Amino acid sequence: MSADAVDCWLDEKSEVLATSSLAMVHSILRRSITHAQRHDKVARNVAELVETPEGQVGRPSKSLSLEQAKAVLSGPAEGSWIHAYVVVSLLVGIRTEEVRPLKWNHVHLSPADGVVPHIEVWRSVRRRGEMKTRKSRRTLAVPRQVVTVLKAHRAEQRRRREALGLAWDPEGFVFGTDSGDQRTADQVRRSFRALLRRAGVDQPEKWTPRELRHSFVSLLSDHGIPIEVIARVVGHSTTIITETVYRKQLRPVITEGAEAMDDIFDGGGVATP
Repeated sequence: MSADAVDCWLDEKSEVLATSSLAMVHSILRRSITHAQRHDKVARNVAELVETPEGQVGRPSKSLSLEQAKAVLSGPAEGSWIHAYVVVSLLVGIRTEEVRPLKWNHVHLSPADGVVPHIEVWRSVRRRGEMKTRKSRRTLAVPRQVVTVLKAHRAEQRRRREALGLAWDPEGFVFGTDSGDQRTADQVRRSFRALLRRAGVDQPEKWTPRELRHSFVSLLSDHGIPIEVIARVVGHSTTIITETVYRKQLRPVITEGAEAMDDIFDGGGVATP
């Protein structure tokens, strides 16, 4: 067992458990390994080398409908940094703690040699550095709309920095402040809710940026993407984790056969429960 493996495991549990429950689980693991050390079963306590991540806030998560998502993507906030942030989160599906530390040198909008535009998801504010496990450190292709929005956002960010007399930093934060600092979770949350308000989404104060990822999963599932593919894209080690975390967003498997037969034989479709 390595410290990185423990970190990844706690990170996966953070999408299911509350912060207090995570702290308890982490504490039990530390004590268990300490007990093993006393009996010369392990050389070091790797659980002492990682931090307890922040967990869920204790309320059911929700996701944007397709109509709401379209309203957010084409709303009056277009051209702002928070609009670009939401486009990446909603259309690529990476965690909000992976979006905030994202840097331009990990964003490839015009790669050479026929490689598709992609983002390297290698950092998380939870881990305080680069992620090294195969599942959590992943490279994701990005949709055309993301490429267009990010190119415009990069040009605007460059223009704003030049207006402040600051040089362009090719390794700067994609969604950083004008001075180049990483935005805080609170700054993102406030701006996100303001964007939802302007887009006409009801009760924007009850939404959080992490629900963009839930929306991503819901939209993929509604489109018929297999859960194995969704799990790989969102960085889960197994589909069990995906089914547990996003059980309300995933289309019930039991309806898929009937819907497919209706499509095949033009039976008019069945209502989704």
